[in-house]
Amino acid sequence: MPSRSTFSIPPIRDLIEDEITPGIWLDPYSGGARYGTHTNDLNPAVDADSHEDALEFLRSFQDDYADGVLFDPPYSPRQVAEVYHGFGMEVSGEDTQARFWGDQKKEIARVVKTGGKVLTFGWNSGGVGAALGFEITRILLVPHGGWHNDTICTVEVKRAPRQMRIEWQ
Repeated sequence: MPSRSTFSIPPIRDLIEDEITPGIWLDPYSGGARYGTHTNDLNPAVDADSHEDALEFLRSFQDDYADGVLFDPPYSPRQVAEVYHGFGMEVSGEDTQARFWGDQKKEIARVVKTGGKVLTFGWNSGGVGAALGFEITRILLVPHGGWHNDTICTVEVKRAPRQMRIEWQ
């Protein structure tokens, strides 16, 4: 069954515990989970180190700072709007377009060290992506039953620039 607390779902919790390595981990959407060494959540009532927009949180770190990122953003434009409205915030067109996630992925690529990992959770397996230097090493599909959408979890590793395999067509 789906849960607002993604990391409490047993197979997802197990994946995180298997994949997380020692070092600095950023969690821009912690939801109160404490797997990251630096946690953030827009909700000021949630136990997190900071309470700001996820993009601003990611921008606050220097290049090649983190050993990993746990990336569990709202999965759809509707969910983005619901979260923002829930805090009395206005939602712009940019907040509900692909750029919302794309800008965050660019920041993740900037702050993660070569060899670092990103664990992404959502309704697609795109992760951060090969174009930004990441290679998927593991995918976990978590079915929730009935008419609920599955959660797709990807584990990616940031490759050194010369190791990137970008194909141009």
